[in-house]
Amino acid sequence: MSANHKATSRKLLELWGDNTPHEASNYLSANYKNHQMPDASSGTSAKSLAEWQDLVTEFHRGFSDVKMEILLQVEEGDYVCTRWRITATHTGKFMQYEPTHKTTSWTGIHTDRYEGGKMAESWVDWDKYSFLEDLGLIG
Repeated sequence: MSANHKATSRKLLELWGDNTPHEASNYLSANYKNHQMPDASSGTSAKSLAEWQDLVTEFHRGFSDVKMEILLQVEEGDYVCTRWRITATHTGKFMQYEPTHKTTSWTGIHTDRYEGGKMAESWVDWDKYSFLEDLGLIG
């Protein structure tokens, strides 16, 4: 266990907010897996490091004024669990959604597993309903 795991998890979430996913390779293992909600096109939830970086880049094409806020962190052995909130304005196309120019805010939880001093795996649960509702994309 390293005292730096919480700081690393925080830094990676801040990279998401800052749109600097290329720096993530400094903290993530080469075999890193990011488990998101299943992707409709592939049916899988596991994203590689490159796929995770692509997702961050796509998000920032569609959203501006991104603010990542760390609400709580807990460390247990090789795991760090972080509760966060993102606020962003939908100013460009994101996935199938045309820009709504609305601001949305949602929370989520990252559970990160460390191995050999680097993050090896993450599980992400986030409030997709609030995200879509704030944008007026669901009623």
